[in-house]
Amino acid sequence: MTYCEAAAGHPFHGPYHDEEYGFPLRGDAELFERLVLEINQAGLSWLTILKKRDAFRRAFDGFEVDRVAAYGHAERARLLADAGIVRNRLKVDAAIDNARTILRLRESHGSFAGWLDAHHPLSREEWVKLFKTTFRFTGGEIVGELLMSTGYLPGAHHPGCPVYARVAALRPPWMTSTPVPL
Repeated sequence: MTYCEAAAGHPFHGPYHDEEYGFPLRGDAELFERLVLEINQAGLSWLTILKKRDAFRRAFDGFEVDRVAAYGHAERARLLADAGIVRNRLKVDAAIDNARTILRLRESHGSFAGWLDAHHPLSREEWVKLFKTTFRFTGGEIVGELLMSTGYLPGAHHPGCPVYARVAALRPPWMTSTPVPL
C-alpha cells in the first residue's frame, strides 16, 4: 500500500499527505523543521513524530534557525528533559548543530533553499553524500524523505493521487532539470 492510500482519512497522516507532503518549501524555518522531524523519526514511526509535532515546534522556538543556533547548555538540557519531544542526545545535538550549519549556508547561498537549489539536480545518492558531509545525523532514509517531502526528489505521490496534480502545478524542483530561481 502506498502512502497516498494509507494516509487517506487518517487523522494525522491524511492532513500531512494532502497539504504538505511533497509540496515545495522555501523558508529556512520550514525546511529546518522538516529536517529536524525527519532526523527524529529515525527508529520511530512517522505517526509518532506527527503526534509530537506541536511539542517540537514549542520546544525548538518555532524552528527559528537563529534562535536554535544560539542554544547553549541550558536549552540543550531543557530539550533533553522535554517529554513532549524525542529526548535523544544525538538528535538534539544534531538539531542545534544543523541550525548553525544553516547559518553558514545563508552566508554562502542566502538561505537553506538557496543551498539546495545550488546543488539541484542531484541523484538521491549524490544528495545523501552531500548531506552527510554538510549536516549531522543525515543518513540515506532521512535525506531521501526530507528531499521527497520538500519537492527536491520525486516519489511523494503516485500519479493517480489527487494531490499529485496540486504538487505538480507548483513545479517542485524535481520536475525541473535546472535549479529553482531564488
